[in-house]
Amino acid sequence: MIPKLLKHELTFPHPNDATEDGIVAWGGDLNPSRLIRAYQNGIFPWYSKNDPIIWWSPNPRLIMELDDFKLSRSLKKSMKKFEYKFDSNFIDVMKNCQNVKRENQDGTWIQDEIIEAYSVLHDMGIAHSIESYQGGELVGGLYGVAIGGMFCGESMFALVNDASKSAYAVLTQHLKIWGYDFIDCQVPTQHLKSLGAKEINRESFLERLHSVNMNKIEHKWELIV
Repeated sequence: MIPKLLKHELTFPHPNDATEDGIVAWGGDLNPSRLIRAYQNGIFPWYSKNDPIIWWSPNPRLIMELDDFKLSRSLKKSMKKFEYKFDSNFIDVMKNCQNVKRENQDGTWIQDEIIEAYSVLHDMGIAHSIESYQGGELVGGLYGVAIGGMFCGESMFALVNDASKSAYAVLTQHLKIWGYDFIDCQVPTQHLKSLGAKEINRESFLERLHSVNMNKIEHKWELIV
């Protein structure tokens, strides 16, 4: 299967038409309407610098059931070290995710144009961040996209131990309270699996995606004390 070249149209091929590697299409742009349409269909952009935009629907898919998050005793203790905020420092969270060095990765997929595009989604109330602070300094967090009852986690960073995992724990607690269904973790990683995420096949993921409420959950993301 050869991935479709996107031009001006906003429609995507069906995710089941993806290549064996999970590529659905390439090209197009990162305008808000296209990004929202992609996430509504279980598709997301992921590409390297100087490459065209590549749109993915991996198989298997990694998701986090909100009740499955593994809050260990050590993490529960670490969570007390931080203060948390939602949506207070979205761009800095993205820039930290862009700059953090990751094992077995050269460079970053978070291009400046990605930061610009997701900042627009943030201004629209669709992209969100959860941040961990120590002494008033941003030391960890993550960001992602909320589509109806699904939160699509994009990237996380930690400048001190457990800063991102603690933010993730706070996020799952709040998503449950707010009525979300699950977190789309996208590509399987051992780190997220260790926190309770599980792999499912693409067909099961799409069934799950289409079963959640796709209407925007109207609320302001604020910390519940």
